[in-house]
Amino acid sequence: MIILETKNLSFSYPDGTLALDNINISIEKGKKIAFVGRNGSGKSTLFLSMNGTHRPKKGEILFHGESMKYDSKSLRDVRKNIGIVFQNSDDQIFAPTIYQDVAFGPTNLGYPKDKVESIVNNTLEYVGLTHLKDKPPHHLSGGQKKRVAIAGIVAMDPELIILDEPLANLDPVGADEVMDLLNELNYFGKTIIISTHDVDLAYGWADYVFLMNEHKVISEGTPESIFMDEENLKTAYLRRPVTLEIYEEIKRRGLVKPQCCPRDIPDLVHSLRSQQLLWAKVPSEVKEGDYINLGILYGDYAPDSGYEAANCKVLHVHEDNLAIVEMERRPYRAGFIGIYDTSRYSKNELCDIILRDEIECVGAMGKRSKILAERDEIYLHVTAGVVDRSILNSLAGQRCLILTNGGMVCHAMKRIKGYMEKSGINIPVTVVNPEQKKPEAESTNN
Repeated sequence: MIILETKNLSFSYPDGTLALDNINISIEKGKKIAFVGRNGSGKSTLFLSMNGTHRPKKGEILFHGESMKYDSKSLRDVRKNIGIVFQNSDDQIFAPTIYQDVAFGPTNLGYPKDKVESIVNNTLEYVGLTHLKDKPPHHLSGGQKKRVAIAGIVAMDPELIILDEPLANLDPVGADEVMDLLNELNYFGKTIIISTHDVDLAYGWADYVFLMNEHKVISEGTPESIFMDEENLKTAYLRRPVTLEIYEEIKRRGLVKPQCCPRDIPDLVHSLRSQQLLWAKVPSEVKEGDYINLGILYGDYAPDSGYEAANCKVLHVHEDNLAIVEMERRPYRAGFIGIYDTSRYSKNELCDIILRDEIECVGAMGKRSKILAERDEIYLHVTAGVVDRSILNSLAGQRCLILTNGGMVCHAMKRIKGYMEKSGINIPVTVVNPEQKKPEAESTNN
């Protein structure tokens, strides 16, 4: 379903400077979309046009199939349903306190005071800022300001959220927290659009990419199709993502599987050829070209490896039934990934689970989970790239635990199961504190 589209959209500033040139795009509802281009390519101007701030010189914008109108009532409806977060949070945050800033949108929508209070409190808890609600915004860090700006938009419950360079000026931890939040919003059905010149971010995160240069969309498609096209990247003055650069380099050395396009580190690791030549004793009837399963624990040769020899191809049979075999490796003892839902948090329960399940690596996703861990002195081994790190650690045999809540519980589970399906490797994964079903009231016969 198409939620927003532009037809022959062009825009010029009052001095005649062309900013958008004949833009024709369609945005699918519920997707994660990235507009990628260098500074000055037209991304910010396009976003301001999408929510009605800029009126096009030519063409039109359609929201749910209806052409955007520019009278005050129509624009009010548009901006309720299409929220935009500016690159510089200071341009968006203006109220004396965080609470008042987040309350601005719902109040302007005419909601009664008690409803505004409920919305603001729930939204601040959702983004992990309840403890700062009475603070002046200028006391906050860059990452906290970004979450306040996002909270102000989320409080109006828009269908589509647009973020202009959402990770600008954020440290790695702050950036990871913002992306966790966007992933959770997307899981709950929000369409998320970002602009960025960070090709690594767009490649690993987006469902669909629009490539911009010189005020035009010059290409669109899946991240794989966009970032494998070197000519388009050169035209847009962009480079390939690092993951693809590494993959192409090791492919030239014959170390990876063909026809693979890894989008993250676990995918890249899985793309590596896991083959090795080995002398092995084989049954007398075995001949060259046969496939056999030796059933040898690869740990006999590398004690720290969680692999077994399987599906070995016989390359040469020597005398005395000794053969050279090409051994493919597959994990035989992947570790474990537990997911702890911090919306049902209990310090004693969590500590018991860490001991009971012999957890070796604890990570946290989302500000709420990190705040709880810090408060109760739960040591976190991982605070960024938590799902990917947990997958990699589990493949090395470690037992991992992810602390998170809300939609991120399902997001983490989906990401892990997606890797399992793609790789064929089974990783035991479960929610370790599932919600308990309330017992049904017993019926009584009168």
